[in-house]
Formats: sequence, C-alpha cells, structure tokens
Amino acid sequence: MSLGIVDYSTFLIGTIFIILLPGPNSLYVMTTASRHGARAGARAALGVLVGDTVLMFAAVFGAASLLKLVPALFLGLRLAGAVYLCWIGLQLMRAAWRASQALRRGEAIATPEEEVRTGALHPFRSALLISLMNPKAILFFFSFFIQFVDPQAEYPLLAFLVLGVSVQLCSMTYLATLVLAGAKLAAAFRRRRRLAIGGTGAVGALFVAFGMKLATASLE
Repeated sequence: MSLGIVDYSTFLIGTIFIILLPGPNSLYVMTTASRHGARAGARAALGVLVGDTVLMFAAVFGAASLLKLVPALFLGLRLAGAVYLCWIGLQLMRAAWRASQALRRGEAIATPEEEVRTGALHPFRSALLISLMNPKAILFFFSFFIQFVDPQAEYPLLAFLVLGVSVQLCSMTYLATLVLAGAKLAAAFRRRRRLAIGGTGAVGALFVAFGMKLATASLE
C-alpha cells in the first residue's frame, strides 16, 4: 500500500497486538457488558471509539508536539486522568463492598435494570473519558500511529485517514467481541452474586492500578 503510508502491514500487525493488550478501555467495556448487558456494553464501546477518534485527530494535528513543548500541560492531563481512573476503581470497589454487605444481611441488591433506570449508569460518558485519559491509547496515537505516514507524502491526510479507519475497524471488531462475551457473563453473574461481587471488586482494583500507571506515563 502506498498513499504515503510507510509499511502498512507492520502498522496493521502492531495495531492488532496493541489493541489486544489489556487496558482500561477494554476492561471497562467488558465490565459494563457483564454487569449491565449488551446494550450498555455497546454504549461503552461507542464511547471508546469516539474517544479514540478524538485522540487520533489530536495526534494528526500536532497535539503530541504541543504536549512535549509544554510539559506542565501533559502533567496536568496525566494527573487528571490518573485521578479519574482511580475514582472509577474506588467506586467499583465501594459498590462491591456495599453489595457484599447487603448480600450478607439478606437484603435486595439493585439489578442492572434498576441502576440504568435511576441514572446510576452512564457507560458512553464514562467510556469516553476513560478513552481520552487512557495511557495506552495516548501513547499509541501520539507515538506509534503518526510514525507510519511519510512526512513527504503528497496527501498526508489521506494516509492518516486510511490508517485511522484501519484502527477503528480493528477496535470495533475487538470491542464487539468483548460486548458479546460480557453479555454471556452477565447471565452467569445473575445466578452467582458472590462471583459478580468479587469480580467487580477485582476490576475496581485494576482501575486503581491503571490510574497509578497513568500517573507515571511519558510520551517518550
């Protein structure tokens, strides 16, 4: 493939491997689908795709250079993202604790449908923010993605468009798989409440770990 793209096959293989690496985006989509069903998982997946598109455009139009020139700006974004991911994790851990206590006392636990109806679930908004602050996505678009377009290309924006569409097609396929897998887990979790509670707490701890990782991330 030409169009000013440097080594498309290497880019595609690298993209697939990077997408398959565990990260907050995929974890949130899988968790949302397993806790609240396929529809909520699909909304979370859409949030991830929109967030990745924003990062993609930012990388194309020079945001990476700006962040390198103004370290304080990157530091602020990095710390804000770390705080948000930790907050998501602590909320999940708190929900798991409250559910375990309610189960121990024999009290009713809110169903996924009740959480959606009362506005306790905002999968698109949460996934969008997680995607925009995801260290793996930021490093991918700002360090890996932009390297595969020839600076001397006649139509660099067309080259970026082809690469961007390729990334999103791979992401859509992977996220759709996660939503379907998560929806199947949802049925099992409804029958095994203790397993669901333990899983929620474990995912919360992972989000806290992702937040700590983001706090030390670098664009280098």
